[in-house]
This record gives sequence, structure tokens and C-alpha cells, in this order.
Amino acid sequence: MEWSLRFFVNSILLGVGLAMDAFSVSLANGLNEPGMSRRRMFTIAGVFAGFQALMPLLGWICVHTVLQLFEGFTVLIPWIALLLLAYIGGKMLLEGIRPNEEEEAGAVSKGGLILQGVATSIDALSVGFTIAGYGPLMALACAAVIAAVTFVICTAGLILGRKFGTRLAGKASILGGVILILIGVEIFISSL
Repeated sequence: MEWSLRFFVNSILLGVGLAMDAFSVSLANGLNEPGMSRRRMFTIAGVFAGFQALMPLLGWICVHTVLQLFEGFTVLIPWIALLLLAYIGGKMLLEGIRPNEEEEAGAVSKGGLILQGVATSIDALSVGFTIAGYGPLMALACAAVIAAVTFVICTAGLILGRKFGTRLAGKASILGGVILILIGVEIFISSL
């Protein structure tokens, strides 16, 4: 493929498609933490954007280096996403049902955020196959567009979640946990 308007439109559409899981998790994070600061919102959106850019690049590298190993791994992607999101969502559910007054209400930890980033972007590894015909510079440009789109979409999800989280107060953690578990199940079922 050559540099063209079509390349950028395709990259934007890839970004939108890949960002939907991250958007849903961002919404859940906003619901869980209605008092979230702008800096924290941008950090969370940045983590999701970073993973959404990194995974297609890793997929592209795999296509160009260790294709045989990667093909065996694709079977595990839905299982990994399901397990990670079920773990995070289950933990949020338990925290919502049995709140611990000592912890900051609903704040996702750094480790939890990394797990969310991996879980919502691991399926983006397969995008490396779709951009395999790109040269290294085009693959980087595509990943940058995907990251920018993901950042905007996740920021919107965090803002929406934060707004509705204030109204839902104590039940936000339960709703957020259910959303994460459902996303994991959806990723798993759609891969069958």
C-alpha cells in the first residue's frame, strides 16, 4: 500500500474498531472513579493508546520474523482476554459488594491498569497480519493513528463514566465489574 488518503482512513477505522473494548473499560473506570482528575484520565487513556499501538506493531514484527510461533498463540488470545478481564471485573464486583473503607473508592491500581491495557489490546496482535504488507514506516504511522484514535475514544469513555459514576455512587464498582466481565465474555465468544 502507498501513502494515501485510503491508508489514513483505513488506519482510523482500525483504530475505532480496536478501541471499542478499551472504550468500554474506560467507561467502567470512569464509573468506578467519578472524582477522577484530568491527569489520571489522560494517563489511563494513554496506557490504552500505547497498548493499542504496541500490539499491532508486535503482530507486524511477528509476521516478519516468527510467524509459525505466532500462529499457535492466536488460539490463546480470547482465553487470555477472558481470564484477565474476568479477574479484574470479579475483583471490582467483590469490592462493590464488600467495600473496604480503607481503600480509595474505585481507583484502579497501576497493575490493574496494565492488565486492562493488555486484555483490551491483545486481540490487536492480529492486526499485524492485516498490515503485514506495510513497510516499517507505514506500520509505525498506522500504529500512531490507532493510538491517537484510541486516546480520544478512551478519554470520551472516561468522561462519560465519570459523569454517570457520580450519579450511581456506590453501585458503580458493581456495574464496572459486570461490564469488564461481559467484555471478556464477548471477546471470547466472538472468537469461536
